[in-house]
Amino acid sequence: MTSLENQVVYSQETGVRAEEFQTVLASSGLGGIRPVDDLERLQRMLDSASLVVTARLPHENNRLVGIARGATDFSWFCYVSDLAVMQNLKGMGIGRGLLAHARSVLGPEVALILVSVPDAVPFYEAAKMEPLPHCFWYRRER
Repeated sequence: MTSLENQVVYSQETGVRAEEFQTVLASSGLGGIRPVDDLERLQRMLDSASLVVTARLPHENNRLVGIARGATDFSWFCYVSDLAVMQNLKGMGIGRGLLAHARSVLGPEVALILVSVPDAVPFYEAAKMEPLPHCFWYRRER
């Protein structure tokens, strides 16, 4: 365990700013498939999420270094639409910490569901998430 790993604080938050979200998305590698140039849309994404879990470094001005954002009814399901960690901090357990904190907030009755980008599949397999064979979607038009 690294010393940094012990310094990350996980919490459920409201009021995360679009600029912070933008920085993490761009650094994480998700910037190419998220609307990072549209701060107003990013803020709507944050404000409309029913669950936002953050990873922050208090010793660095409470800097946001990871985020999980999802839609949930807090009873049956939680769809995680974003799980992003700053690129230079990947491999330090922050992604797993975000998932663990989300699961602790949601409790044992709630299933956690997500769609992985291809490059992240090994992470989710290592995190012991079970792949689902029958998922369907309508792609967004913009």
